[in-house]
Amino acid sequence: MNRFFVIVFVAAVIATLCGAQSAPATAAAFAPFEQWKTAVLTGDAGGLRLLYSTDPAAQIRVKTIKSGADTDINFWLALKPSSMKTEVVRNEPRHGHISYIFRAAVVLPNGQTMAVTEDQSWQQQGDQWRIISVERVAEPRLQQPADMKKNIYPATVDARAEIREAEEKAARDHKRVLLVFGANWCFDCHVLDLALHRPDFAPVVSHYEIVHIDIGDDGKKNDDLAEQFQVPLDKGVPALAVIEGDGKLVVSEKNGEFEDARAMTPEVILEFLNKWKAE
Repeated sequence: MNRFFVIVFVAAVIATLCGAQSAPATAAAFAPFEQWKTAVLTGDAGGLRLLYSTDPAAQIRVKTIKSGADTDINFWLALKPSSMKTEVVRNEPRHGHISYIFRAAVVLPNGQTMAVTEDQSWQQQGDQWRIISVERVAEPRLQQPADMKKNIYPATVDARAEIREAEEKAARDHKRVLLVFGANWCFDCHVLDLALHRPDFAPVVSHYEIVHIDIGDDGKKNDDLAEQFQVPLDKGVPALAVIEGDGKLVVSEKNGEFEDARAMTPEVILEFLNKWKAE
């Protein structure tokens, strides 16, 4: 998950929202989102536009393309959905805004259904909630999590101890170690985890000992390990590195290649795993 949407706005919004009301973290219903959804279904362009921030300007990201609010507005209006069933993945305060992630089954005018996953960040501006950032994937090829409750990155785990244990196993079994830097709050980390547990991935995943390394809420936990294995966390997570059983670095991803896992294909992940597995 790219840090662009956290870093760009955190300084601007945290002071505003520290004392402002926030939506309940555990509630599935979030009134501003329901207002947004109604505007989409009714084709209310004016009402929809009012729900996107202009100061700061809303930032939209689709794969690696960044643009303004009109991109998201036009996308949804162009669908002209007859109905839309949504499933909430996350609705909670995070870094001074509400992180609202949902999966939608959108019924199009021709009767076909399109799957969409959208990550919206909502900021309270005066008495109005507005969207300050969006990351969207339409027709995802990888399974998207229904929730983010799985504890992939336990906070109490000693990452160095886990790496040592994985190295010993890898050396004994002629494998390599796959280091996956990330955090439980990272949606894309959950997407990647689901992919690594796919039955069709099992033959290649079996060539690795996998260690999940927690970067914490602030993204700085275990940064010494990230530096050691040449993983630039400022490019986003999940971030991967492969090492030998003796700890020697084989390869590390240096340009955020996996940070948008939600939009990746199974073939791309399998290509990486097959390329760097032990012979």
